[in-house]
Amino acid sequence: MKHFISALQFLTILPLGKPRDLDAPKIIPWFPVVGLTIGFLLVLGDYVFSMLWPVTIVSFLDVLLLAILSGGLHLDGLGDTADGFLSHRSPERVLTIMRDSRIGVMGLLAIVFILAIKWGGINSLENHRALYLFIIPAYSRGAMMFGIKFLRYGRPQGGMGTDFFSDKPPIYALSIILLPVFFSFWLGLDSVRLNSLFIVMTVLILFYYKRRMGCITGDMLGAMAEIEEAGLFLIACIGAKI
Repeated sequence: MKHFISALQFLTILPLGKPRDLDAPKIIPWFPVVGLTIGFLLVLGDYVFSMLWPVTIVSFLDVLLLAILSGGLHLDGLGDTADGFLSHRSPERVLTIMRDSRIGVMGLLAIVFILAIKWGGINSLENHRALYLFIIPAYSRGAMMFGIKFLRYGRPQGGMGTDFFSDKPPIYALSIILLPVFFSFWLGLDSVRLNSLFIVMTVLILFYYKRRMGCITGDMLGAMAEIEEAGLFLIACIGAKI
């Protein structure tokens, strides 16, 4: 349980007392559980918001709540990654650009586009709205486990993600991703589409990172989480009628 609390303290802004010593490798398997916790709070917020506002406003507030709960951690990584990757420089120069705390035009555009996609996806959810809101944050945070497991860390000299790569989790530890998969069965046949496209997105992102950089960083993990989350919300509303 202490590792779960540490994971919540790292990935969210929830007030959980004094920060614990971070045993980074031990908290990695808890990422999807943190996602389910965020998803539960998102469902609760969505329900409360829906009693006061129309769905367009509710969906905007849901996106805002997601960003607030994570403290903008993954969005910051997305912005830095976009600034680096879209500079079309060498991998070494990209890593340098991503270290810059200032956000560039590409980073700003990436954040705006991702938030817009999330809003559009959530706003268009019809069937199983609460279930999608509950499980998609778990998928997106669970995806980061695979980035840590299968790619080498790109900042051996030290960086925010160094500790997470010091002792990579065994394959069986990643099976915790089956938690959101289990809940997805209540989607019926739509669960096949959601899980299949989650696998495809994860593989494609990791393949792109491997080919473009040959490594991964904390910023790239954050970008991965944001892209997966937006993509899954977009996938969830396929077939919705406006």
